Amino acid sequence: MSTPTESRTLVCRRLRWKGMFVDVPHDPTVPSGNDIYCWCSQTMTCLGPDGKVADRDNCRPGRGCHETF
Repeated sequence: MSTPTESRTLVCRRLRWKGMFVDVPHDPTVPSGNDIYCWCSQTMTCLGPDGKVADRDNCRPGRGCHETF
């Protein structure tokens, strides 16, 4: 997975994951595991408009449906 800074600058602006909506300080005693489940805000599913998986590794520049911030 990419770093938070890389994710904000390279991933598609339509990509969403649960961690985006949880506004609490990081607690090192709680394992993070929710950010692996992503969806496309255009299709509202785990697939992008091109029918491929929507996640932080695939929703990058070069993909036909990618939109920059």
